[in-house]
Amino acid sequence: MKFLKNITKENLPVHIAIIMDGNGRWAKKKGNKRIFGHKNGVKAVKQTVEAAGEAGIKYLTLYAFSSENWNRPKIEVDALMTLLISAVKNETENLMNSNVRVKAIGNISALPESVTENLNQIINKTKNNTGLTLILALSYSARNEITNAVKQIASEIVSGKIKPETINENTISDRLYTHNIPDPELLIRTSGEYRLSNFLLWQISYTELYFTDTLWPDFKKEDLFKAIYDFQQRERRFGKTSEQIKAKN
Repeated sequence: MKFLKNITKENLPVHIAIIMDGNGRWAKKKGNKRIFGHKNGVKAVKQTVEAAGEAGIKYLTLYAFSSENWNRPKIEVDALMTLLISAVKNETENLMNSNVRVKAIGNISALPESVTENLNQIINKTKNNTGLTLILALSYSARNEITNAVKQIASEIVSGKIKPETINENTISDRLYTHNIPDPELLIRTSGEYRLSNFLLWQISYTELYFTDTLWPDFKKEDLFKAIYDFQQRERRFGKTSEQIKAKN
């Protein structure tokens, strides 16, 4: 089944987030080191970005490097940083040709200077593009993100900028990394794991979750289209009953 032709444009998720998992296990199955899996994972990223553009998705967030990933062996972290720089450089022209805008969220200041320099270059170069917005979550932690938002709110209360009684959900959302980005409607995790891994915990309150056993380097365009098709078969109630949803439609 070719899922792209079965996807309806009227019910597309505006924002898809992906936990790209399984690079290491993919490499191990092939008798190679983990970095071999990460290198091939870049190919899956390219396919996924292209597929999101073809399907008409507006926002795509990729969990590229978590704050916990800094605890991995130094040789793997260094290799990942080198790979990130290489991928950014190599894909700049393709992203420009595809009208893709690049953004980054997370503790970006923790990244090596060489990475942030190349990242900022591609962000600035693509900032006026109007197609898919590709968001890279780098050195990202949802708990840190929320903690920082709370600290900012506390500071603004002390300084008198806001009053405690005026705080609502928007007060917090407006102080997150994603303050100008709609919440994901679909979250995909590859490799057969069923965890959120500290990813967009505030933003995914009503997000549809999709899990696949496919290891990330094997994730192809058709896999994304299949996930979108599955999303479109679901009834999103947001706490209401099916009858209420049907009556509204």
